[in-house]
This record gives sequence, C-alpha cells and structure tokens, in this order.
Amino acid sequence: MFRNVAELIELAESSSKKISDIMIEQEMDYKNKTWDEVFSQMERNLVVMEEAVEKGLKGVKSHSGLTGGDAVLLQKYIEKGNYLSGQFLLDAVSKAVATNEVNAAMGTICATPTAGSAGVVPGTLFAVKEKLNPTREEMVRFLFVSGAFGFVVANNASISGAAGGCQAEVGSAAGMAAAAIVEIAGGTPSQSAEAMAITLKNMLGLVCDPVAGLVEVPCVKRNAMGAANAMVAADMALAGITSRIPCDEVIDAMYKIGQTMPVALRETAQGGLAATPTGRELEAKIFGVSLNKGD
Repeated sequence: MFRNVAELIELAESSSKKISDIMIEQEMDYKNKTWDEVFSQMERNLVVMEEAVEKGLKGVKSHSGLTGGDAVLLQKYIEKGNYLSGQFLLDAVSKAVATNEVNAAMGTICATPTAGSAGVVPGTLFAVKEKLNPTREEMVRFLFVSGAFGFVVANNASISGAAGGCQAEVGSAAGMAAAAIVEIAGGTPSQSAEAMAITLKNMLGLVCDPVAGLVEVPCVKRNAMGAANAMVAADMALAGITSRIPCDEVIDAMYKIGQTMPVALRETAQGGLAATPTGRELEAKIFGVSLNKGD
C-alpha cells in the first residue's frame, strides 16, 4: 500500500484516517488476517514490552556486569524531585533504559526495530501512558504507527547497526517513537512525519561501537538519549515546527551515510568507544583476552 513516508501520509490524509489505520490495513492485506487478528498480535507485543519495563524498573544486572540498575537510579532521582530535565522526559528515559537492561540481562524484549534499540519505543510509550492516560487500543495503535515508519526505513535504508551504524538502530527507533507520540497526542499524520524527520536528522552519523562486542555499552544509554530525542522532536512537531528536509530524504541520507561509514564503526567493536583503553580493558576482563589484538 505504501513504499515511503510520502505515500503513507498521502494515504492517511486522503482517506481521513490515522497512520495506525493505514498500517493495520496493510498488515491485514499482507497477512490475509482480520482486523482483530492483526490487532491481537500487536497487543501481545505490547504485553512483552510492558513486562520488560516492569522487570527493568525492579532492577536487573547483565551477566557481563557492564550494565544494570541505572533505570532504578533514575526512578529514585525522579522521586527526589530536584531533576533538571523534567519528570516526563526522565520517566521515558528510565523506561527505555529499563528495557535495554532487561535485554542485556538476556530477558525477553520486543525488537523495535532491533534488540539493541528496543528501549526507545516502549520507554516513550509507557511514559506517555502516565501523562495522557490513553486507552489500551491507543497504546497498541502507538506500536502500529512506530511500525509503519520502521517499515519504511527497513525497506528503503537499514535498521542494522552492522550495515548502517547506530543511526540505523537507535536513530530509527527514536524516529519511530517520535512519530507515534505525535499520533497518540492528537497530532496529524504530517506532524508524525515531521517528528520522524526532526529526530532522525539529529542522529545521523551515530556509529555502532559496542564495547567487547556486547549490546550493552554504549547501547543502553544511547536508548536513553534516543527516547529523549523522540520526546523533544514530537513536541517540536506538535508545535508546528517542520523539517526543511523531507522525511524520505532524511531516511535516504541516513542510508548513504551508513554505506560510507567505516567498517570499524559498524558493530565490529574495532573502533569508537570499543577501541578506547578502557573499552579494551573491559573486553579483556570479560573474555580473558582482547578479541581485537590488532588495534
């Protein structure tokens, strides 16, 4: 039904439907399933996300010892009331971190669009839940909106850190979340596209440099920043601010940047933070010897 963001927005606006409606209809057509069947399948994903957030907020630790407990620290910090960024923003950040800490601890998460970027969408969604009190259907629709934009990125660029750097993972996830926040907050399909564009523009060039080759450092904290980026971009779009570069062109730019990004900065743990002295020390501590002796 749609191949890019422009077509997605045109379909939604010409039929006076929400982006979530268009995505549900596409899934119905592609999978030859009923509305209820498609919706129920996505609702199961929502349950997985909800359980991961709840588990992470109780405190988990990864087997490597590199990550864990930061979501709890953030919630305790929020409770003190002396935060600078704002409760709503920090709540989204803490829940994004919680999800990725569960992933690092080998727990069950829902890849959105990947495991390494799985915290941004649920982190923002469950923060929005506390502020807007959406219905369960609206929360599931949030996932369909994020899925629609993820679908476009996956088919026109990349959602793989190995192929396009972290911009393709956390960058895409943040853009997906921003677009979904706009719809659940009552924004228009065009504003969702603007939010996606604004978000992704500000994450272009983000490298994938996992310390010790594990999806933990800096992945967890990048999900935190992705969630914050998504929240701010959604607010900007809802305020009427637009991206001078159309969303589809931003996605194309991300793809081209990923193609020219050095292999050392694409999930190989050969460059960036992974190649720092501390990064190599942590790698040697975890595995007993550095996996990249030539660096």
